[in-house]
Amino acid sequence: MMKRWSLLLLLLLGACSSPQKNYYQLPAVTASSAVVSKTSGRQLLVAPVTLTDALAGNGIVFQTSDVRYTLTTQNQWASPLDQQLQLALLTALRSGLPGWDVTTSGAGATPVTLQVNVTAFQGRFDGRAIVRGEWVLRDKSRVVTQPFNVEVSLHEDGYDALVKALAQGWQQVSLSLAHQVAALS
Repeated sequence: MMKRWSLLLLLLLGACSSPQKNYYQLPAVTASSAVVSKTSGRQLLVAPVTLTDALAGNGIVFQTSDVRYTLTTQNQWASPLDQQLQLALLTALRSGLPGWDVTTSGAGATPVTLQVNVTAFQGRFDGRAIVRGEWVLRDKSRVVTQPFNVEVSLHEDGYDALVKALAQGWQQVSLSLAHQVAALS
């Protein structure tokens, strides 16, 4: 009987001491204002954002040394990261490409297509948020591929600051991409 109570007490204490999971969402990106504008007939089809295997899970990735990465189990994304990134990208492109029909499904005859591949979206041991990958833009006559690599310093410690810095880095990538798409058209 005493062993049973001891075991029950040990399980109860273990359950109470287990850390709580924290869930994070990238901050909502606000477009300048909802303006209905006539499109110029140019359509940009944004394919789903692809992530490396380590980023495709629920845990937030943190680089603890130049060769070691940790996939957190207590600090996780509230919704799939690829969907969060695509939504933020669409918002930035719609704002940065006035006159374009920016969409995720092609209804036009020959839309320009954009594929974004993210290879790093993580915190790093030196207090920086890393956003790295490449984008591929295709139209009927050409394919343009360009890498991106953005580092944002964290202003304080913690996952809240990391998620905000990652969102800032992704916003920089998205706005740069909008400018480059406009320049290529």
